[in-house]
Amino acid sequence: MKKHLFVISLDALGALDLKDTSELPVLRELIQNGTHIEEVETIYPSLTYPAHTTIITGHYPKTHGIVNNTKIQPAKDSPDWYWYKKAIQVPTLYDLAKEAGMTTAAFLWPVAAKSGIDYNIAEIFPNRFWLTQMMVSLNGSSPLFLVDMNRKFGHLRNGINQPALDAFLTASVVDTIKTKKPELLLTHLVDMDSMRHAHGVNSVEAKAALKRHDNRLGQIIQATKEAGIYENTVFAVLGDHYQLDVTHAIRLNVLFTEKGWIQATENSITDWQVYAKSCDGSCYIYTKVEKLIPEITKLLYTVKGIEAIITNEEISRLGADTDATLMLEGEVGYYFSDDLNGPLHEEVTEDMLGKPGYYKAVHGYSPKKENYQTTLIFNGPGIKTGESIAHAKLIDEAPTFAKILGLKFPNTAGKIISDIFE
Repeated sequence: MKKHLFVISLDALGALDLKDTSELPVLRELIQNGTHIEEVETIYPSLTYPAHTTIITGHYPKTHGIVNNTKIQPAKDSPDWYWYKKAIQVPTLYDLAKEAGMTTAAFLWPVAAKSGIDYNIAEIFPNRFWLTQMMVSLNGSSPLFLVDMNRKFGHLRNGINQPALDAFLTASVVDTIKTKKPELLLTHLVDMDSMRHAHGVNSVEAKAALKRHDNRLGQIIQATKEAGIYENTVFAVLGDHYQLDVTHAIRLNVLFTEKGWIQATENSITDWQVYAKSCDGSCYIYTKVEKLIPEITKLLYTVKGIEAIITNEEISRLGADTDATLMLEGEVGYYFSDDLNGPLHEEVTEDMLGKPGYYKAVHGYSPKKENYQTTLIFNGPGIKTGESIAHAKLIDEAPTFAKILGLKFPNTAGKIISDIFE
C-alpha cells in the first residue's frame, strides 16, 4: 500500500497554544494517539518564507537561500516576495517525492510557485499595478487545477481575506484528497497568523482562528477516511514560528537617511550605502562601505528597542543571511520597518491597526526568545502513540518527513527525529 504524508502548517502555531486542548478536540486526539514534539526551535529570522523552506529542506536560510520573506529592492514601494521555487538552492521534499514517482499537491505553500508540484495552488499576489490576482496565480500554479478549484469552491473565497481564504483552501484540500490521493500533500493555513498580526497573540480573534483550524483538521482527516487512505496516512501538524505582541515600530532607514547613507526622493530610495531590511522582530543591516561598520554599530547602540547587535560571523553561525553586515534583535514590544517616512520610533495605537505596516503582534525574532517556540504533532501508521518529546528543531522536520515516505535527502543540517517511530 502507498504511504501518504500530509504536512499541515498552521502559521504562527506556538507551543503555548497546545498547553490546553480542552476546546480543540481534533488536535487533542492527534496528540493523544500520536507523538507530540512539544517545543520546536524555529530558525532565524523566524519568518514564514524562510521557515517553510527549512521545513521542506532541512537547511538553514543561509544554505537554502530564502533569507527573508521579501527581496532587497529598496527602490520599490512593494518589494517582490520569494514566491518562486527557483530561489531555493537545495533539494526539497517534493523534489525527492517527484523523483520517486509520487503524486504531490500543495496549497499556498510558500516559495512553491512554478515548482513542478502536480497539483499546486501557489502563494503569490500581484504587487504591480498591471498585474491581477488571476494572472499571477495561473502563472505560478497548476493552471487547470486552480481553475477547477475556483470553479468548485471560489464562492467560499473573499479575495485573500481570512478566514474565507482558509475555508476555500480546506475545501480544495478535501476534494484533492478524495479525487487525487496524493502521496505528499503540503498545505499552509494562515488564518491564525493573520488574526494575531491584527488583534494580538492571545486575542479573542486569534483563539477563534485556532478553533477554526481544529475544525479544518477534522475535515481533512475525514477526507482521508472517505478516500480509503486513512490507515496509510501520516499527519504532521506543525507551526513555523510563534508571535509576540508589539507596541512600537522602529524605522532605521529614517536615521540612515539623516546620516546621508541613503539618498531618496519623497517616497523612493535612489541610492544607498547603508540599508536596514526588516524581518519584523529582527532586522538585517546591509552596507556597501565596509569602513562605515564601526560608525554604524556605534549609532545603533544609541537606538532604543534594540536588544542585540549581531556581527556577520555570528549571523553565519545562526544560519541567517551571510551577505548582511549586521543583524539586530528587537526587544519584546518592538519591531522594525523599512519605511522612509515617519519618526524613528512610533507607538502603534489602536487607530493605526489595519493600515499598512502597523501590527498588534509580529514574528521574526530570535528562536532563543523566551516562550517563542513552535510545535509539531505526528500521527499515523508507524508513529508511536501517546508519546511526547520535549524538544526538536525546525531543521529536523524535513529529514524526518523523508524517512516517513521512504526517501532520503543527500544531506541536511537537521537529523531524523527517530524517537517518533514505533
